[in-house]
Order: sequence, then C-alpha cells, then structure tokens
Amino acid sequence: MRSRWGTAICVLGIVMAMLGLGHAEEHSKIPLPSYHYGAKIPVECLNRSIETGEHISNEKNELQYIPFPICEETGKPLELAYGVEDDFNCTIPLITDPFFHLLEFYIHNDAPLSCRIPSRPPAHIHPPHNNKPLPPEFRQEYVPLIFALAGTLQLSHLHVSTHLNLLLHSTPKHHLHPHDSGVIDSGAAYSTSPLSHTTGPAALTKKLVIGDPLPLQLSVRWFPTPHLPKTNGKVEWAGMGGHFYASTFFYCVVSAGAGAVGMAVWAFGVVLPKRLRRRALGGATPLGYGVGGGVGNGWGMGKRD
Repeated sequence: MRSRWGTAICVLGIVMAMLGLGHAEEHSKIPLPSYHYGAKIPVECLNRSIETGEHISNEKNELQYIPFPICEETGKPLELAYGVEDDFNCTIPLITDPFFHLLEFYIHNDAPLSCRIPSRPPAHIHPPHNNKPLPPEFRQEYVPLIFALAGTLQLSHLHVSTHLNLLLHSTPKHHLHPHDSGVIDSGAAYSTSPLSHTTGPAALTKKLVIGDPLPLQLSVRWFPTPHLPKTNGKVEWAGMGGHFYASTFFYCVVSAGAGAVGMAVWAFGVVLPKRLRRRALGGATPLGYGVGGGVGNGWGMGKRD
C-alpha cells in the first residue's frame, strides 16, 4: 500500500514539474517590448551636487536620475523619437545659479553630463486570464547617453558650444524598414565647434551668465546597427575630403579638360598674336639683324612698310 502511495506521489511530482517547465517555456517565449517608429524616448540625467559635482544617491544607495531640463519649445524635458532623424532646438529658458555651477563642471570635464535612455519601452502587464500566472517581472534596462558639452570658462561668464550631434544605434535586425520596431543599442552626443568664438563665427557658441537662456541645437541621426556605415567592408568616409564617387571623378576630368581648352584658346587667340605683332618671327638665336630693316633676335622676316 505504501509503495502505491509512493509511486502516486512520484508521478504527481513529475507531472507538476512538467507543468512548471511548460509554464517557464511559455514565459520565455513572451516577446520583450520594442520601440515603434516615432515612439517617444525620455532622457534623464544623473543628479549631481553643485558643490563638488559628485553624483547623488537615493535612500537605497542607488544613483539618482532626474529628467533632462525642460525645453521651452515643448514645455517638457528633452525627448527623442525612435528612428526619426531631425534637427531641432531645445532652449533651457533660465540658467539658475546651481545649474550654472554644474555647467562649469561639465565644460571643465570635472564631471560629465551623464544621461541615459531606456533601451526598450516599459512593459505593460495585463491582468491574468483563466487563473494563469503573470509573466516574470520585466526589469527596465538603460543605455548610457553622455553629452560631451564643450566650451570655455571665463571669470565672469561661460562660452558654450550650443550645437550638438546626437548619434544613436539600434540593435541589428533582419528586415530593415523605416517603420519597423527595434531596440536601442548605444548612443553618444557631443558639441561641435567649441572654439568658434575665437576662430570662427561666434553664432556657434553662446556667451552665458546666470539668468540667461541656453539655446541648444540638436542634430539627431540613427544607425540601424551598432556599427558605423560601411560599403564593401570599408568605412564610407575616406578622410577630410569626404565621400569620393564616380560622379566626383567625372566632374574633375571635365573641369580639367574645360580648363585646358580655355587656356589653349586664350594662348593661341590672344597671347600669341600680340607677341607676333611686337616682333618678327624667328628663332631664339643671338644672331644680328633680320631682313627688311627690322631689328630682331633671329632670322625672321621683318614687317614691310
């Protein structure tokens, strides 16, 4: 009798284990959320002390992140749109005294403007149906987004390079489509022309004091893989000259030919006749006088009266 109960318990345990494995396998097949084209991506940055620039932790001893400053154009903190390449402005309307000191840390590279964006959109868990258990809890993952804000420090003000390039990479996909869904892999942002107030147009930088607005201009570009664009296994950009295509080569050849023809027409149509009128034809020899009374440097025929 005991053996029968023991066998029944073993069978029941095996059945329960198989059901548990079935549920685990079912949960493992639950797809993780992905961004759709144009989905809003919030940007939040590490909270830092204005005294030392050190990061601030919360009550759980975790790094504390706060939303990016509010943009005057939208009335909301900075947001990105998945897959959307655009140039837009984000004007911080008022630089307070604490934020001014943080800008000093950022520009002097004592502390970076460390931000982050969620790699995936938040998961939405629906109530269970038919008493089925909920899927395992989804833990949000983030991608670091460091803003390399450049400029120069002065005794009474700052010069900030307000134009930033923002590059974002998605995880590779088998089917690339403009409106496809995806997941963020990595990103970076950096100022351009940080010394333009001394070497170029001052419009690319902003002289900033406490109480001024900070107009940021962002150029956002997306890449469908973690790698930079390549053609036939080689990086497309070939150096300071940029891309070199067959059309560029054809343009160079045509320009050189047109220049040569123009020089030939000018030489034979203008320069040569003028020289012929000035002196007699002849070789460049040091022998005396030409024929016909004209004085020349060679054996040419002089001009008749």
